[in-house]
Amino acid sequence: MAVAPPPVIVLVRPQLGENIGKAARAMLNFGLTELRLVAPRDGWPNPDAGPAAAGADMVLAEAQVFDSLAEAVADCTTIYATTVRKRGVMKPVLTPEAAARAVHAEAGRSAYIFGAERSGLETDDVALAHAIVTVPINPKFASLNLAQAVILLAYVWSKHAPSEAEGGVALASPPTVPLDPVAPHAELEVLIQHLVRDLDASGYFVPPERTEATLRTLRTALTKTGWSHNDIRMMHGVITSLGRKPRAR
Repeated sequence: MAVAPPPVIVLVRPQLGENIGKAARAMLNFGLTELRLVAPRDGWPNPDAGPAAAGADMVLAEAQVFDSLAEAVADCTTIYATTVRKRGVMKPVLTPEAAARAVHAEAGRSAYIFGAERSGLETDDVALAHAIVTVPINPKFASLNLAQAVILLAYVWSKHAPSEAEGGVALASPPTVPLDPVAPHAELEVLIQHLVRDLDASGYFVPPERTEATLRTLRTALTKTGWSHNDIRMMHGVITSLGRKPRAR
């Protein structure tokens, strides 16, 4: 089965070079590299884009600039307008998940289009699209910045992407770091006794008749965690330090 080409990311009338750079960074995080700009307000290239891209220079270097959205998506077979607003045009409305599945099922090139930072996509932009992609979001604060919107769509698309062996994009989770093994209870017991001795010496157990209940509560709290050898050694140092007189400064 042929692998569908990755979607094109189209930024329509982006205002700040910094936001273009952040969008490029978001794209490359999830294996998308084709960026198209429609009438960027401050022109292109923009010196503010590079630092914000944080290394996604290849995306910026290959970015294409167009005068109109129609020109930018001329080679695309399916166009998805990302917006949370109703624009007076009747279009199918998809979630990012549904759109991602549709993109992967397309034989031709798909495009995700994003509007300007302040105003979003205009009605004519949405009219050109085949479907609207809307992110379920808090209705009391339905505000995503440009890079956030790009990274969300790119991430959801990547979840459905085929593996590198299947002709897809090579994505990998950060390597997992194994946790330290839990120390034997004997080590924890020594720590508890150390803590109890120092608490007793400091006069913590007041009134005396509550000592047994307090010790039980203390032991219950300490045995809830999976203390490692290094954890216990550190806590011995903490307890010992608290019992010392402050150093002169």
